[in-house]
Amino acid sequence: MVKRIILVTGPARSGKSEWAELLAEQSGKPVIYLATSRLDPDDPEWQGRIDRHRIRRLPSWSTQEVPVALTAAIFQGTTSGNPACLLVDSLGTWVANLLEEDDPTWRAILDELMESLRGLKEGTVIFVAEETGWGVVPAYPMGRTFRDRLGDLVRRLGAIADPVYLVTGGHAVNLSAIGSVLPPTQTLEN
Repeated sequence: MVKRIILVTGPARSGKSEWAELLAEQSGKPVIYLATSRLDPDDPEWQGRIDRHRIRRLPSWSTQEVPVALTAAIFQGTTSGNPACLLVDSLGTWVANLLEEDDPTWRAILDELMESLRGLKEGTVIFVAEETGWGVVPAYPMGRTFRDRLGDLVRRLGAIADPVYLVTGGHAVNLSAIGSVLPPTQTLEN
């Protein structure tokens, strides 16, 4: 069996989730959709976004809601003896769910995720991640923390994923085919 880590990144409403779903469908493996969002019945707009994602999923796919325990869900889904294709949508929401963790705790969570991915022996994991660092620097500390944590995570995943896709304007570009991986960087410190 072979392991495969795929990263699909891009701005909001670019088509990145649809591209990741197409890749999952084409994998030929059972698909487990790891949804990182938290349901909020008091936010109908958020519920509408979740519903649109649900409607697109194939009936044969299983869904797990994993707002925090992502590493454990990935480990479980890739060690079941029947390697699946795990689709994680999205890393930005996962980072937001853990935003109140202090920096040492966050670094430990991130290191645990990266170590578990390096140790995968089989299965496919497709990550969907938002690109948030292309705009202005947020004027408030929590916004800067979110942007920096997500940016660091995406860069670290990009170093071990193959392929890495950038989806923008409804087009998927295989960055692995046209780009070069930068050397590792230190985890961001505040």
